[in-house]
Amino acid sequence: MWRTSAASLPALLALWVLPAQAVDCRTEPWDGRSYTVCEVDATTEDLRLFLTDPGGTAYGSFSAVDARLAGEGGQLAFAMNAGMYHEDRSPVGHYRENGAEVRGVIDTAGPGNFGMLPNGVFCIGAGRAEVIETLTYETRDTADCPSATQSGPMLVIDGELHPRFLPDSTSRYIRNGVGVTADGSRAFFVMSDLPVTFYEFASLFRDGLGLPQALYFDGNISRLYAPQIGRSDLGLRMGPIVGVVEPRPAD
Repeated sequence: MWRTSAASLPALLALWVLPAQAVDCRTEPWDGRSYTVCEVDATTEDLRLFLTDPGGTAYGSFSAVDARLAGEGGQLAFAMNAGMYHEDRSPVGHYRENGAEVRGVIDTAGPGNFGMLPNGVFCIGAGRAEVIETLTYETRDTADCPSATQSGPMLVIDGELHPRFLPDSTSRYIRNGVGVTADGSRAFFVMSDLPVTFYEFASLFRDGLGLPQALYFDGNISRLYAPQIGRSDLGLRMGPIVGVVEPRPAD
């Protein structure tokens, strides 16, 4: 009978390596509340924005995006709604995808959460992801952000919470957003597991995750696709979607 000694066990275990996950999704408790956090290495992962198929029809759902990717040999490893949109699924604010601009930057105050300045832009560049305040974004070379989606309000700006967030607010919703590290190497996509205020949500990014910049995507209609934790949220059709693409396993 073949026997394994205790000394040889670590070496044998080293040969059995689970495949690396493209995205690390986990439950993150903070200040008595629970959040789902999906962490993406922007230097190595294929992070993309999705709005419409080649025929101009809004994808509207994670399944539609995944079906399109299947034809290219890819699949979604993670996805989240990525900005506010109109009834026809078109983005409320600025949107660029692979260098093609769909809507220009809106830099003026307005009604609703989007117009609660300062708002910002989530930028996907070469090997990095950034959250950039809108007026600062307008000074940047557009080549820096071939894919970008504007939303608002900013949650964290240079390490400070949005000045209009109130610690004693009573407005609570399921909320989702994104924060990035200072060097742009990692992006943290977050959804609250229960309704939270803006102040509570922003505090998770700054104080719980230690991120200097974070942007609100939306509330109430927030949805997440994270198959590694068995999650695929359903609901109303979406506008902009952000996701990580990985190769589809061979049949």
